[in-house]
Amino acid sequence: MSAQAVLYVIAVILLVLAALPIPGTRGINLALLGAAAALLAYSWNTITA
Repeated sequence: MSAQAVLYVIAVILLVLAALPIPGTRGINLALLGAAAALLAYSWNTITA
């Protein structure tokens, strides 16, 4: 599995966790981390070129 695929999987997991109504977690922080991981995965080819 490539690094880009791993980042996409991490992004999806973080965004799903942010959407769950779990008390005691900070959903906005998880959502921001998920968005950052998705942007990093999307631009991975440009960054590593």
